[in-house]
Amino acid sequence: MTTMRRQLVVHFLVVSDLGFLGLSLYVSIFQREALTPLSDLAEKGIQVHTIVAMVFLFFLWRATLSVMGLYRSKRLLKQSAETLEMLRASIMATILLALITFLFHVLTITPGVLLRFLCLTALGLAGSRVVMRQALKAVRLRGRNLRQVVILGTNYRGVAFAKSICTRPELGYRLVGFVDDVWVGPSPGGIPTALVSDLAGFRSYMRNQVIDEVVIALPIKSFYDQEDEVLQICREHGVIVRVLSDLFVTPSTSAEIDQLGSAFVVSFYTIPSDVLQLGAKRLFDIVGSMFLLLLFSPIILVVLILVKLDSRGPAIFAQERVGFNKRRFRIYKFRSMVVNAEKLQAQLESSNEAQGPVFKIKDDPRITRVGKILRKTSIDELPQFFNVLKGDMSLVGPRPLSVRDYSGFNKDWQRRRFSVRPGITCLWQVSGRSGITFDQWMRLDMEYIDRWSLWLDIKILAMTIPVVARGFGAA
Repeated sequence: MTTMRRQLVVHFLVVSDLGFLGLSLYVSIFQREALTPLSDLAEKGIQVHTIVAMVFLFFLWRATLSVMGLYRSKRLLKQSAETLEMLRASIMATILLALITFLFHVLTITPGVLLRFLCLTALGLAGSRVVMRQALKAVRLRGRNLRQVVILGTNYRGVAFAKSICTRPELGYRLVGFVDDVWVGPSPGGIPTALVSDLAGFRSYMRNQVIDEVVIALPIKSFYDQEDEVLQICREHGVIVRVLSDLFVTPSTSAEIDQLGSAFVVSFYTIPSDVLQLGAKRLFDIVGSMFLLLLFSPIILVVLILVKLDSRGPAIFAQERVGFNKRRFRIYKFRSMVVNAEKLQAQLESSNEAQGPVFKIKDDPRITRVGKILRKTSIDELPQFFNVLKGDMSLVGPRPLSVRDYSGFNKDWQRRRFSVRPGITCLWQVSGRSGITFDQWMRLDMEYIDRWSLWLDIKILAMTIPVVARGFGAA
């Protein structure tokens, strides 16, 4: 797509997005009255400060949508990822609307209006992108709006990328060929395999060819000087350069381009990195823990009394645990053992029934009478909602382990469980708890980290209720 046509598409998207936002706001406020002629609605009167607020709001929306990257090229982005971008943009637009409402005291914007606006905006923005994608797909499949691309390197990564774009013609890429001294990779089969230039002749090749993008697939360590020269040549010709981000063999890793000061960096993530979802998770933790503390407050009060009456010592037990990125914190529980339980543990090490570094005894002699009931019902963990409020823990996440247990870890891959905030419940909690091996437990934690989403958290919380009610696997 030429620069002029690209700009026209961007202008069209900007106008349509702001149009959807304005229409969504109008319908959200007036609902059924939205079908009433504007002249009739005008008779109700609109205050000047409201008009000023709306004008300011549209400028904010325009700037925010641009900063969020909604008008960059989405040619290589999956539709599901773009839909998620639209949802984030809708949420941000709603937050800005709520902010303007508060600052300018716009009485017509109520919580109900905000909710309707969010739903309508999300549908409008996401729907417009689906239509745009289908239209561009149809154009590209007819041989229009194509981008000429060459790939620097004939290794496995270069060939794999070539196959990925050649098998998806809707992306609109036309592979011209490869740049390399000799063919070193596997036989590609079914895609252009021409060596259009060697590395030394790339500058001369670019002077006389129509090339829109260059993809670098060569390893950096061995070809740094050549790649640096290619970047310089492409800069001089104004050609887009893409560097394949799988520079290292890192399973379950995502990569993002960030800017630190004046430098651009490739960031590799082996843990959830979506700021919006993580923020929503934290908000969910705060609201959820406050609600549950209020809900269980009568039980908490009764248990405090029962623990004090049952045995000597404080009702709340605090222990140092290993948390997020191995930070130490004090976890709170109802005391279910005698006061000197930690000192007695050394005498019971030979009776440990658990595999791995953790310590478990089915009929632990240190547990009090009330403690047995508390552990069986998991009521002893209710004070951990205070840990969630403090930010030391989450409602869902790998269970926090004691310093003693952490010291017994002998496999580094297991330590990745500490790269997320520990939780009150997790996959281990709903998959057998004390009935599964330590190695299975650790793999469940890795599965949780790799699959994490807010929906997974909600499912785990829902699955925890019957598991706790039955006391399954509690020890």
